[in-house]
Amino acid sequence: MTSGEGDIRQAIIEDDLVDCIVALPKQLFLTTQIPVCLWFLSKNKNDGKFRDRKGETLFIDARKFGYMVDRVHKAFTDEDIEEIASIYLSWKNKEGKYEDVKGFCKSVTIENIKKGNFILTPGRYVGIHEDLEMDVTNFQEKFSKLEIKYKKLKNISNELDNQISAMLEGLKFGS
Repeated sequence: MTSGEGDIRQAIIEDDLVDCIVALPKQLFLTTQIPVCLWFLSKNKNDGKFRDRKGETLFIDARKFGYMVDRVHKAFTDEDIEEIASIYLSWKNKEGKYEDVKGFCKSVTIENIKKGNFILTPGRYVGIHEDLEMDVTNFQEKFSKLEIKYKKLKNISNELDNQISAMLEGLKFGS
């Protein structure tokens, strides 16, 4: 990060202009293969039309959304767009029933963003989806089962190698 970029980002955050940041999946745009973020800015987070959002920013991590159109391009379904939009609107609206969803969206205070060194990457705040978190005990059980299975398959492989070698040896003609 260049100091100019960091200074600009810090000023934008301290001026409370960032309403929402949405991380999009890679391969969504034809001109770049890298993931990008949409920044929704607001000069007035308390305009009367929506709830007072002063001092808050919504982070949405939508990198897992979309489907592959072809080998190199991804697209959103209408349902993907609806889900992302509905999260933002429920967070923004006075009557919205917004809730943080681990691994997908989180409302964060400016103070927490400052503590995070003004970094605005949604994944940093939303965390890892519960389905992706690794339970160490569960991993150890799975690993033990896989290790047993591997050893059984290795023994079968060795037996087959020996049988094939014996058959090939039997096929040799008076060497």
